[in-house]
Amino acid sequence: MAARPTWQGHLKLSLVTCPVALYTATTSAADVRFHLINPDTHNRIRMVPTDPDAGPVERSHLVRGYEVSKDEYVLFDDADFDQVRLDSTKTIAIDKFVDEADIDRLYWDDPFFVVPEKGAGVEAFAVIRDAMQKQGKVALGQLVLRGKERQLALEVRGKGLLAYTLRAHDEVRDADDYFDDIPKVKADADMVEIAARIIAQKEAEFDPTAFKDRYDDALREMIKAKTKGGKGLVDVAEPDDTNVIDLMAALKNSLKGSAGAARKPAAKKPAPRKKTA
Repeated sequence: MAARPTWQGHLKLSLVTCPVALYTATTSAADVRFHLINPDTHNRIRMVPTDPDAGPVERSHLVRGYEVSKDEYVLFDDADFDQVRLDSTKTIAIDKFVDEADIDRLYWDDPFFVVPEKGAGVEAFAVIRDAMQKQGKVALGQLVLRGKERQLALEVRGKGLLAYTLRAHDEVRDADDYFDDIPKVKADADMVEIAARIIAQKEAEFDPTAFKDRYDDALREMIKAKTKGGKGLVDVAEPDDTNVIDLMAALKNSLKGSAGAARKPAAKKPAPRKKTA
């Protein structure tokens, strides 16, 4: 496997344990990335760690510090962090099972592929995986990852498992703090009915391959234009806010437009890639 594991340890269900590895399930390798450049020299800016008294410092010489009072720190090096050992540092212990619908979407975070290490532990992994699939539940466990203990939600995905880190309760803001100030408005029943029909006409299956990052494409076009000496201006006018008086007319026109679009033949999905041997 080309990718390097983010974490290696054990997966445990009661007395059944097997060695596993976690791999990041997403990538940002295709993103357009920029560097800070001095426009006068066109040199790339290098971020050099600097002590206000001693001047530039080698990054490898630095340690981390927790501020206990103004300009007073408790210092930690790698050896100190290694001494903070929980059972979840090297083991994902499954301690309960829940329905997926019980977990608010606000709490779902980063996904990881859970893969068994080759060897005798593969059979134990298969037992845990198949038992989870039979019960149809999401498993919950804990894991120390990137310097923080996280709760994990694990579900069966093909021959492996998919683990999501879950945000802690104190990391999620209360929606009421933002939604309470929204004015109470009784929407017109006829307008709601038309809007519902527009939604029905736009119903479709989710296809992640159909989404294209147009902003990323526009940036690439601008890069190409600037490389050739042009400005590569990309500008799109913002839509006007819908006037309340014109809302019914806008809904009716939208319904007509949606109906016309719905009659167009659907684009064919690309053929699935053939698996190479």
